Amino acid sequence: MNEHFKKFSGWALLLLALGLFLWQGGFLYLHAKFQVEYSDGRLFYMINIFSIICLGLALLLFVTATRKWRVAGGLIMAIVILTNGLLLVADARKTNNIVSLSPNLKHVLSMKEDKKTGETTYYRTYYYLLARPKESFPYPTAGDFKVKWIANDVAAVTYKAADQTIHQYIGTHGDRGSGGSYYYVGPSIQGRWSGENAEVISNQEGITVRQNGEMDTFNWDQVVQFGTLAVVLVNNGEAAWTISLNENFVVQSDSSVPPIGDISLYKATMEKNEPVKLTYKGSE
Repeated sequence: MNEHFKKFSGWALLLLALGLFLWQGGFLYLHAKFQVEYSDGRLFYMINIFSIICLGLALLLFVTATRKWRVAGGLIMAIVILTNGLLLVADARKTNNIVSLSPNLKHVLSMKEDKKTGETTYYRTYYYLLARPKESFPYPTAGDFKVKWIANDVAAVTYKAADQTIHQYIGTHGDRGSGGSYYYVGPSIQGRWSGENAEVISNQEGITVRQNGEMDTFNWDQVVQFGTLAVVLVNNGEAAWTISLNENFVVQSDSSVPPIGDISLYKATMEKNEPVKLTYKGSE
């Protein structure tokens, strides 16, 4: 191997290893101080393994050692890697990490399910890798999750509770208003909306959904809002539909002005399905 290339590679690997060690130290401080976690808990052990491999390769390039010391160093590396590998497996058996990247690669959905208790926590992510717990799901989960990005900033999570009822949680990352105030999705979509074999009517009494000849009506007590981008329509304690504001939707401050943009209707089912785009057809 060229001596200059060998030296450059050694320094690059050493600096990478030190950088990862410092990163892990900073992460442990943030974890202890602010409850910061990795969006996928397995990353902690994977970074440890990668950093020790980089350090070992750097030392091999820099240090001319006897066979005895090479074997000893290799054994130490193997022990550290094996230990982290076992911890990674143990974490995977304890926690179900559900991670999904948005279609435009700008947002990350992160959830963690305690496999023993069925408690699932939704995390707000920062810079893709880091996350903090935001809220826990209201029902113990059964380990079945279906993630669908309805928009680049709206992720619908359909899941079964321990009693096999179907529920939906919506992860939202954006805003369709000015960004300075909270607004309600239901009043923002008042009127009649239509799409392929589907229709939504929002009025003072609630929201009505028609699809393929079937009709469901929900009063406002059955409408659960998530962030400022979506609502879940609930019937008899189970999720039935999600309605979300598409990215071209603009919330109007004047309720008398017709809405601008489209909405999406997404059925709560564990079977494979796609959201239906609906366009505004007029007031009731």
